[in-house]
Parts: sequence; C-alpha cells; structure tokens
Amino acid sequence: MTSIPDLLAQYGTAVLFVWAFAVQAGLPAPAIPMLVGAGALSGSGHMTLALAVGAAMLATLCADVLWYSLGRSQGTRVLGAICRFSLDPDSFIRDAKERFIAHRMRYLILAKFLPGVNPLAAGLAGAVSVRPEQFLVYAGTGAFLWAGIWITLGYVCADLIGFLATRAARVGKPLTIALAAALAAYLVFKYMRRRRFLEHLLKARITPQQLKRRLEAGDHLVIVDLRTALDIEAAPYGIPGARQISPETLQHPTHLIPRDSEVVFYCAEPGEATSARLALRAAAVGFNNVHPLSGGLEGWRQAGFPVESLPRVSPVIGNARLPA
Repeated sequence: MTSIPDLLAQYGTAVLFVWAFAVQAGLPAPAIPMLVGAGALSGSGHMTLALAVGAAMLATLCADVLWYSLGRSQGTRVLGAICRFSLDPDSFIRDAKERFIAHRMRYLILAKFLPGVNPLAAGLAGAVSVRPEQFLVYAGTGAFLWAGIWITLGYVCADLIGFLATRAARVGKPLTIALAAALAAYLVFKYMRRRRFLEHLLKARITPQQLKRRLEAGDHLVIVDLRTALDIEAAPYGIPGARQISPETLQHPTHLIPRDSEVVFYCAEPGEATSARLALRAAAVGFNNVHPLSGGLEGWRQAGFPVESLPRVSPVIGNARLPA
C-alpha cells in the first residue's frame, strides 16, 4: 500500500492539490496528515514550502467556488446533496445553518478546520447571496490559514515527523490493520444507529395529504414549525396555524405543549431529520402521538395546500440580505 509520504514524494504538489480539493469539496477523508506530510517534505528539501501552501490554498478556493456557485443557482436545495457525504447527516445541515447565522462571514474561515463542513458554509454563502468579492476575501483567508498552519507545522517539525515515520514503518502493517478495524467498527455503529432512526421515521411520519384531511375534519392537532431563522428568511411562510418553536426551546416539550396533544413537526432538513429527532425526544418523555411531516413545508406547498405569510426581519449576513 502506498503511504502518504510516498505519494507526496512521487507526485509532489499535484497530489496535494487533488487531495486538498477533494477534502474541502466534501470527501470524508483526513486532510491533516497530507498537509503535515507536505510540510515535512518541504522541511527536508523535497518540496517547496510556498508552492505547497499555494497548491493547497488554490485547491480549497476551487472547492469553495464550486459549492458557492451551486448555492447561488440551486439555493438551499444544494445542501441535501452535501448531506449525503456526512457520517452524521441527521444534524449536520441544521448545525451548519445555525453556526452560519451566529458567526456570519467568519464561519467561512472556521469551516475550513471542521471536517466536512466547508461545502455547507460555501453553499450557504451562495444561497444567501453573499457578494462574490466578499466571499472570495473570507474564503481566501480561511484557505490560507488552513493550508498555512498545517503545512508550516509539518515544516517546523520535519525532523520529528521523519523520526516518527521511521519508527511507525516497523509496525506499519499491524497499525494499519488496527486503524482499519476501528474505522470499520465506527462506520457499522453509525450505520446501525441511522437505520434505527430511519425505521422510526417511516413509522411515525404523516403525509401532507393526511394532515390536510385531519385538519379539514376538525381534528385538534398542534403543528410546530422547527425551521431555522435562515430557512424562514428564505421562505417567509408556513402552514396556517403552526407555532414557531426552536428545537432548543423544546428540550422539555411538556412546558409548551400538553402531553396528551397530537403533534406534527415540520422542518427544512432533508429527510425531515430535525422533525424526526424532536419526535423521538417527545416520545421519550411521554407523548404518544407525534409525527414528522413528510417532505416538510416544501412537501406541503408542492401538494398545493395553502400557506400563510410570516413576519420577517431580514438579518444581514456580511453585507448581503437573505433572499425572499
């Protein structure tokens, strides 16, 4: 098996560029060993430091521009595609939206250092119409810091890394097998947990057509809108009569909703992830009739059912406003 140092020594900055682009575009693969390895090779004279930093930075910017462009053309729908690469897709997108709102443009820098998050940050920047020149400034700053810090660390510690690599080579095969086994066990655990999650979702969800019939029949249902502020700014309407409550406020749902109520949650995440998680939480504290709405608000609207306008205040993201 070819090691990371061997790949870098043989193909130089080309493999560094491809690897950095793939990781920052969303591939679930480790980036730090490649960057530190490039720095170590630079420290030993086998690679040029400035060229290594430049290649990783350019690759990151190319990945950013790709997802930014998709965000501008597809809106928040593009986030569903990114979610498929995540090992924890059920909370991935909502967390990114909330952090984007909290940190604004600084999130484009922070996201470079968070595994798998960079495509979401770039896609969100495009979806909320951040100006291209402003996006490039923050994305470029983040790319420079991400590439520069890790490659420089490898450069400074080149002798130590070379020593450790030599020692590790003696136990390379057993170590590789142990790491592969640990990774396989982790992936199996994540897969089984997600499978149980999806099984619950399929049993509990309610379709827009079923909800509409229940409402027309006069059934008393508590409908809860769980969308983020960013989602509401992008789509400032909701199902008539729905209550806007954040998932954080529903840590103890009995404080807001009577336990004997029949509740319908809807959100804007792929697969109704937030709604399903809240349904599980509510069921655990004694709610017997809790349903995620299949397709969320978009599914309701596409079925041709009425929506009502919501009051909105457009928060500023950098100098961009979220689109109506």
